[in-house]
Amino acid sequence: MIVTVTANAALDVTYVVPALLPNGSHRVTSVSSRAGGKGINVARVLARQGIPVIATGLVGGPTGGLLDRDLAAAHVEFHPFEVAAESRRTVTVVADGDATVFNEPGETVTAAEWAGFRGHFAGLLADARLVVLSGSLPPGLGVDAYADLVGIAREHGCRTILDTSGDPLLAGIAAGADVVKPNAVELFEATGESDPVAAAQALRRAGAGAVVASLGPDGMVAVTADGCWRARPGRRISGNPTGAGDAGVAALAAGLVAGNPWPDLIREAVAWSAAAVAAPLAGDIDEGTRDELRAGVNVEELDAASRN
Repeated sequence: MIVTVTANAALDVTYVVPALLPNGSHRVTSVSSRAGGKGINVARVLARQGIPVIATGLVGGPTGGLLDRDLAAAHVEFHPFEVAAESRRTVTVVADGDATVFNEPGETVTAAEWAGFRGHFAGLLADARLVVLSGSLPPGLGVDAYADLVGIAREHGCRTILDTSGDPLLAGIAAGADVVKPNAVELFEATGESDPVAAAQALRRAGAGAVVASLGPDGMVAVTADGCWRARPGRRISGNPTGAGDAGVAALAAGLVAGNPWPDLIREAVAWSAAAVAAPLAGDIDEGTRDELRAGVNVEELDAASRN
């Protein structure tokens, strides 16, 4: 069983327009809304692949109810923790094969609510083997909130994947997260290193068990105790890149639970990420695209010194 945590869950609204023009008026060609936030996206991908998963997170108000109903309709097992504040919304505008995203910060979570969630989270781990902690933290929570959950997961014998940024990422690394998955921008912000392999090495020295860095259309780099690999897709996919990183995390989570070796893990993560771009909404992958791309992913083992 995999458990995903979305501390700052959201209702994701996606608009598709022919072109995005600053300061202009736009005619929307299609609009959709669904439960979102990075951990929820991960859970949705896993559930559609038939992989046992439970999603949890902090939700509140009528918008939180919409999240609950949407995930029930999608057959994603969801165990939310109710808070007083209204759940946030995000808006993604897709145009010309790219996406512009507007992320609300979310409302304040109180100390008492967080204490309640910690107990709720621990209660979901009886059958869990791996926990995915994803996305931003809502106002009111300290930067060590995910680090706190890393410790609880470890107490229950669960490995952890952490996908966040800034100080919460660094705190989670210091707490010993087993795998962290920053993107190129987050890597640079965390380390000041422009080279992704050097930056990943720095995060491993800071305490991360393994670092998988997503590099957009250039694929991924994995720096682990077992070796270092770079994986590139065979071709570029156009579409909606929102949620591509979450699909990659889903592939990593599924592979780690299955005990797959790192070259296979990163190959699958790149294929799933690219297949998410071909799907219209975050939380989906185009399975035909994934299956086509899998064989074309180039996985290269880097110099052994790269793992240090």
